Amino acid sequence: MELLATESTCAVVELRQYTMRPGQRDTLIDLFERQFIEPLEAGGVTVMGQFRDLDRPDHFVWMRGFADMYQRAQGLSAFYSGPVWGEHRMAANATMIDSDNVLLLRPAREGAGIVLDHRVRAPLGATAFSRARIVATISPLTRRADRQRIDLFEASLAPALEHARARVLGYYVTETSANSYPRLPVREGEHVFVWFAAFADDAEFAASHAQLEQSHAWREHMAIWNRGLVAAPQVLRLAPTARSLVHA
Repeated sequence: MELLATESTCAVVELRQYTMRPGQRDTLIDLFERQFIEPLEAGGVTVMGQFRDLDRPDHFVWMRGFADMYQRAQGLSAFYSGPVWGEHRMAANATMIDSDNVLLLRPAREGAGIVLDHRVRAPLGATAFSRARIVATISPLTRRADRQRIDLFEASLAPALEHARARVLGYYVTETSANSYPRLPVREGEHVFVWFAAFADDAEFAASHAQLEQSHAWREHMAIWNRGLVAAPQVLRLAPTARSLVHA
């Protein structure tokens, strides 16, 4: 069943991981936050979050959302054919080695998406850093996520994460529709389950991680979870940028 967008969530989400040229991540972030956010959103694209990958200094991660796949095609076409991208694309592309690591996602079920309606974006020119941490866990699956896997997350993993002071923001599975904007590639032919959790700061994340590692129940949950994965989950420890909408 196709999930529809609500006023507070996005039915389609791109999780984008860029490999940057050495020392160029902050150059792109500055350009992105000054020039790209408002034009993207004027075309109906929700710029959900921008992040520095804390464990990979030359990686920039960001998320954008859409009401549906048709609106994705319309919004991206408007931006990438428009004057702002035309003016700044060479400067942006010069900072990157690779921008094709893109997962196309949808909420795992109705109500599972990251809620956005209460969030406020910092104004143009903001530079304050957030101490909060967003952690994305990407599980590569052997096959499309089914109801059993989603139920397993909701019944076992999510409660354990919350008990360990991780605030689960949302959880997603692969959007299997054809890429509606083929000018920009996405990772096709693979299936993932991705959850996002928020922490107040590095100390809270470290304490949560330690509590889970010491939990026999968590290890049992993860042993069951890891059945049917093609590789170990990838964990992205992310620091929100100044104008990230998702920042805690």
